[in-house]
Amino acid sequence: MLLNRVEYALMNNPVRAAIQRHFEARRLLRMGGPMRGGRALEVGCGRGVGTELILEVFGADSVDAFDLDPRMVALARTRLAAHGSRVRFWVGDASAISVPDATYDAVFDFGIIHHVPEWRRVLAEIHRVLKPGGQFYAEEVLRRFIVHPITRRLLEHPQSDRFDSGGFVRELRASGLEPFATKVLWGSFAWFTARKAAAA
Repeated sequence: MLLNRVEYALMNNPVRAAIQRHFEARRLLRMGGPMRGGRALEVGCGRGVGTELILEVFGADSVDAFDLDPRMVALARTRLAAHGSRVRFWVGDASAISVPDATYDAVFDFGIIHHVPEWRRVLAEIHRVLKPGGQFYAEEVLRRFIVHPITRRLLEHPQSDRFDSGGFVRELRASGLEPFATKVLWGSFAWFTARKAAAA
């Protein structure tokens, strides 16, 4: 789903970018380690802050990234134009990722999956596009925050079938991914790392 006016403003400001760089990305890096090269995908890239972090902090050689909102994709292309062929952006849907199976060494989710009504399908798609042995790094907003009365007044999120940290971990496993680290903050925000099984 597209962001409403309030959330669009929240996601496109220097404070949000600083939190993403200095707290969220560092936590995921401690949990899952760096990529040390390879090809990554970011689902829901917004204006490209996460894509930049995947290159600079996690060490990807290249990043593909998409967003449902064409405005965000345009901002990301402008922001990261200097990276040339190391980045590729398109308008796309996380529940139907338009790439072949086993394309990526890592997939990143900086708070996008909770926006998707059929979020389990996104996890299945992430498993599909990861290479055997590839990693999934996720930062997510949990049900407790989403259904809070204040949040419901300000932001637009799907309200039914939302996940807590345990539910997200269960569905990671159901999709074929194996979670190996989880951190939860205030029962409302969580970080996850998971891995696709290596080929036999």
